[in-house]
Amino acid sequence: MEFAVPLAEEIWTAKYRFVPPSGKGDASFEESAARVAKAIAQAEAPPVRKHWRARFQEALADFRFIPAGRILAGAGTDRSVTLFNCFVMGTIPDSLSGIFEHLREAALTMQQGGGVGMDFSTIRPNGSPVLGVGADASGPLSFMDCWDSMCRTVHSAGQRRGAMMGCLRIDHPDIEAFIDAKRDAARFRNFNLSVLVTDAFMSALGSDGEWPLVFAGTTYRTVKARELWNRLMRATYDCAEPGVIFVDRVNQQNNLAHCEKISASNPCGEQMLPPYGACLLGSINLARLVDNPFEEGAALDENLLGELTRTAVRMLDNVIDISRYPLPQQEEEAKAKRRIGLGITGLADALLFCGAAYGSRPAVSLTQSWLGIIKREAYRASAALAAEKGPFPLYDPAMLDAPNLMSLDAETRALIAEHGLRNGCLTSVAPTGTTSLLAGNVSSGIEPVFAYSYTRHIRQADGSVRKEAVEDYAMHAWRRVKGDEAPPEALFVSAQTLSPSDHLTMQAAAQALIDSSISKTVNCPEDIGFEDFADIYIEGYHLGCKGLTTYRPNAVTGSVLKVPEKVVQAEEPALAPRSEALHGTTYKLKWPDSAHAVYVTINDVQQGEERRPFEIFVNSKNMEHYAWTLGLTRMISAVFRRGGDVSFVPEELKAVFDPRGGAWMQGKYVPSLLAAIGGVIERHLQLAPAAETGDIVPEDHAPAPRACCPQCGAAALIRKEGCNNCLDCGYSKCG
Repeated sequence: MEFAVPLAEEIWTAKYRFVPPSGKGDASFEESAARVAKAIAQAEAPPVRKHWRARFQEALADFRFIPAGRILAGAGTDRSVTLFNCFVMGTIPDSLSGIFEHLREAALTMQQGGGVGMDFSTIRPNGSPVLGVGADASGPLSFMDCWDSMCRTVHSAGQRRGAMMGCLRIDHPDIEAFIDAKRDAARFRNFNLSVLVTDAFMSALGSDGEWPLVFAGTTYRTVKARELWNRLMRATYDCAEPGVIFVDRVNQQNNLAHCEKISASNPCGEQMLPPYGACLLGSINLARLVDNPFEEGAALDENLLGELTRTAVRMLDNVIDISRYPLPQQEEEAKAKRRIGLGITGLADALLFCGAAYGSRPAVSLTQSWLGIIKREAYRASAALAAEKGPFPLYDPAMLDAPNLMSLDAETRALIAEHGLRNGCLTSVAPTGTTSLLAGNVSSGIEPVFAYSYTRHIRQADGSVRKEAVEDYAMHAWRRVKGDEAPPEALFVSAQTLSPSDHLTMQAAAQALIDSSISKTVNCPEDIGFEDFADIYIEGYHLGCKGLTTYRPNAVTGSVLKVPEKVVQAEEPALAPRSEALHGTTYKLKWPDSAHAVYVTINDVQQGEERRPFEIFVNSKNMEHYAWTLGLTRMISAVFRRGGDVSFVPEELKAVFDPRGGAWMQGKYVPSLLAAIGGVIERHLQLAPAAETGDIVPEDHAPAPRACCPQCGAAALIRKEGCNNCLDCGYSKCG
């Protein structure tokens, strides 16, 4: 099959194409699909292996079913990697030796490509006495720093960035420090954070009551539930983290509540898992199943959806038997319960094809109908597999009373009662950022379309830049069907135009039909009021969500949803209004004392015939520079927006001397990194020739209202489903 867009082929080549050190690798995606299908079919009995290999390869054709990235990259390669995307690690003991043994286990898991989630609530709080050694405990956050350092180290030795989720209970005595941790922009950069919020806390919040902070049966102190909640909401409002997991609901609605207790999730939040639990993911691409998109009578092929669901369940079940496992405890857990996470992608595009705007009543109805088919057929397929291969070892007939099974139709329940289930849990909705790009830039997971079109800047080997237009899959289909007809705004809604309630409505509708959880980001405008923002979490709890992640543009993670700034009414000189998109230039500055380049972006505004600087951003992978560069860019941007003569700005910066010493750059001594940045500004203002600004390389730069990518430096970072994704280089990190 041909890739729908050049970007998809680049993603395949970089992430999923198997190219061995010697011998023949994958020459096309068809060969990658054949490799994966053959490997998964090895779990079948020899007489039917050929049949199922063909069926699996057919499901992979045209990107109708997309296994998660670990399966696409690792199945059939003989690499020492796991095919599971993410794990929750074992319960961390409250002892120094036990803590570091679990740190070692997490490192081994990440070395094989698995992301990890941990509950740190079992570690005694900061300041608690450590009997026998005459010392005080340093608390869970200090040990999380060890995990964070480990993740950076493991990543530096491998090709795949590490991802971690750190959880802490709302009643832990160190919860306030945990809530505020990401206000330090240099701390826990490899973690997503989530607070485990209990029903008891939500009840105390509703009654404006007191809330005890407890560890090992001892109450350390009591706080107002409302004040603690506001602290959590304010941190999330300002920094986009921590997220919230409604942990009691997770356990109450768990199919496997009879044999496990859940206290953590995988890094992206779609799989709440017990100690040593693993998530095995795959997504049905709904966008590929709609006949006659944008035309009268457009509809999703429900028969094909049911067939794909049944095949996908069998594929994922087989992967459990062919995968490697970093730890024996993970293999034991996976094979005892045979948990899988079948989900969807391309939902927003499929809704568009059928004339339903994301978040509308018709969209909710269609989403419920399609997910209802997947749920029914997944359980029937698992019951049929149980009849053929046996139920999972910890199956209990009492599972029929679990909430997810109680809502099944009578025929499906009868099949389960007769044969049992092959899989303890069956469905979840994962973020599918990279695999959605692979499938032609379909909308990812259950998210709305983030942007219908954008320009991608690709740096070539010779240093030049190639521009490439990228369109959402549905927009591309619209142009194919409708030509130059303008797409209706009421239908082509996006993450920028939807209200938080639209996001919540879709998440809650989907959650009612999903076994595990859903990776979903509720995007919020930058100017949303704090009270309205906090109400999102209350509404999500009452709608039945298992967890919530929001994103509001902020100073720590950058501006993802950028709206034009309002004109400030003030005495002259007034602040200039910001357009939604500005043109500018990015300069790559190679400071000799730093392992990573510094990228300086200056955006300009057109005022009559004059083009003048409006704002500046300074970014680097070296987090040592973060705090002062953030403050610097805010101050200089404020000066630029005031207007007038700004030539004094580079002069002031060039006069700054670093007591540790400067550097020689192209035969000229530059007294500090600040001075080098001053030289960049001077050059941009055309106040100095290029030779006087040191080792600086200008980079073509697209309109840049977005945050800058830590991998390539481009101002092209967006946040979807709890993950940062670069529109330029394909960088993706859920952490």
